[in-house]
Amino acid sequence: MKRKQLTLYTTRGALIAALYVILTELATLVGLSSGVIQFRISEALCILPIFLPEAIPGLFIGCLISNMLVPGVVIWDIIFGSLATLIGAVGARMLRNLPERYKWAATLPTIIANVVIVPFVLIFAYGAPDSYPYLALTVGIGEIVCAGVGGSALYYLLKKYEKTNLFR
Repeated sequence: MKRKQLTLYTTRGALIAALYVILTELATLVGLSSGVIQFRISEALCILPIFLPEAIPGLFIGCLISNMLVPGVVIWDIIFGSLATLIGAVGARMLRNLPERYKWAATLPTIIANVVIVPFVLIFAYGAPDSYPYLALTVGIGEIVCAGVGGSALYYLLKKYEKTNLFR
């Protein structure tokens, strides 16, 4: 990778990480970034790997930093919560060549990874008394709204600018 390309790649990744942290902190202000009910608007950014491969490390690092900023966080949440976002971002990148009418499906890896992993973190790391199906449901609703609906909306908004300098 040429120096100029590497600089652009790194800068974009860092900006995506920073945006993830800022959006998560906004959700934290209203108590929705962690716990049994989670509505992280930052999860909408997990659609970005369709456009930019550098979004993958950016999202992972952004989630890692966001999870470290949560008061009372345990190491398992930092590790496995961030891995869920990484899995979702890689999955979205792998689905980038879907036909246009199925692009919404690129949000599914993020939703599924979080629905499977986060309830285990809540139960084993924090001792959440609720059952796995209940936690999967509450986390899933938040992911469907934020990553699914928000991510799809972001995709169609960015699709209008795909051929501009924004993605070069």
